[in-house]
Amino acid sequence: CLLFLIRWSAGFTNYLKNSKMKIVKLITHNGSFHADDIFATATLELMLDKKGVTYEVTRTRDIDIINAGDYVYDVGGIYDADTNRFDHHQIGGAGKHLDGVEYAAFGLVWKKYGEEVSGSKEVADYLEAKLVEPVDANDNGMNLIEAKSDILPFTVQDIFMVFRPTWKEEENYDEPFFELVQFAKKIIVRSIKRTQDALIADESVEKAYAASSDKRIIILEGGYPWHETLEKYEEPMFVVFPKSDTWRVEGVRSKKNSFDLRKKLPESWGGHRDQDFQNISGVADATFCHRALFMAVAQSKEGAIKLAQIALES
Repeated sequence: CLLFLIRWSAGFTNYLKNSKMKIVKLITHNGSFHADDIFATATLELMLDKKGVTYEVTRTRDIDIINAGDYVYDVGGIYDADTNRFDHHQIGGAGKHLDGVEYAAFGLVWKKYGEEVSGSKEVADYLEAKLVEPVDANDNGMNLIEAKSDILPFTVQDIFMVFRPTWKEEENYDEPFFELVQFAKKIIVRSIKRTQDALIADESVEKAYAASSDKRIIILEGGYPWHETLEKYEEPMFVVFPKSDTWRVEGVRSKKNSFDLRKKLPESWGGHRDQDFQNISGVADATFCHRALFMAVAQSKEGAIKLAQIALES
């Protein structure tokens, strides 16, 4: 009986040891990389990192290796979240986000694991619209903006493409791919942190708006992200808030993702600073006004409020 227990104990110990040593296999395609497979890899790695799981990433199109993978994405021709298959290249695709953008590998992985990686559904949903959908749209050849000239935005996909080998270089895609995955993980982690903090700040911005007697000028006591919160209200024209050791006044945009302002700072202020700006504005501690007339700076809260009041009446 004792011998049996000893053998059972040794066998069970080996089982636990082997279980812990299991290497989870992440499989995606080899060759040229895109933002969606890079971010999909980064998301899966972050999820597995949180669990303390050992994993390896393989880039291949070998069907036997693909079939043996634990997580297969952007390759394989199958979308089945239950078995961790996340391809979107098959006939009919893999569905669409709620606003009509077709899923790519990043979106499919994020759909299942975004909340787990982000820590909350609210953060995951925000980042789906902010980060995931633009990547998915680009990978599926969908334009999200209308070009007004031959000059186009330099997107995250463009950044990643810079690291692809040129026709004159050795065709080595794996090394830059894995370097970019680490960069993408940092982007996701920082995006999560900024979103979490922005959601906390939103409550303070809402309280400041509610407490303002003149809702054309909103005064914040912290350097909170305020644009998305205040742009949904019609009244705010200027926002006053602390920045480093100074106070700023900024104009509120006329609509989301636009540089147009509801009201600009006075034309005569543009580009002036220090004593020159003080003489023009009449505010004793004014220090600078951007020549684009969207932002001005004063040394004190009172000075910034005075700048906003003058601008409002100009």
